[in-house]
Amino acid sequence: MKTFKGRAVVPGTAEATALVSHGGFNTLASYQKSLMFGDKTGKCGDQNNPDLFGKPMAGTALCLPQTIGSTTGGMVLYCAHAMERSPACLLFSNHIDSLAAAGAILADVWTDRRLPTVDCLGEEFIKTVKTGDRIKVYEDGTVEIL
Repeated sequence: MKTFKGRAVVPGTAEATALVSHGGFNTLASYQKSLMFGDKTGKCGDQNNPDLFGKPMAGTALCLPQTIGSTTGGMVLYCAHAMERSPACLLFSNHIDSLAAAGAILADVWTDRRLPTVDCLGEEFIKTVKTGDRIKVYEDGTVEIL
């Protein structure tokens, strides 16, 4: 087991299987097809992200350095959460950007389910965690790779 300490942007607890992106996560490109055509697994549609393309994102511990792309990213993230297609938690190695933070906070405020979000987990976190690892997230921003 390996433990990392980050900043809880949206405090909460989660336990899920890791899905790791080593590049920036384009929220709109990743979720557009899923939200438009009813894919409940939240399969990633971003062809420019080889780590995630074609993989279901719903219910995972989405581990990434940062988000990139459209200014609609926050609202797309909220919509994915409201439609129950979002990850179980968002784990950022870098500082979260304002759009992703807005989406995570809106999801928390406008739905009855939390979207635990932790940032500043560090470069070692994104180098260590692997897709398929079991992840546990705590309210204080502690993240364990089990």
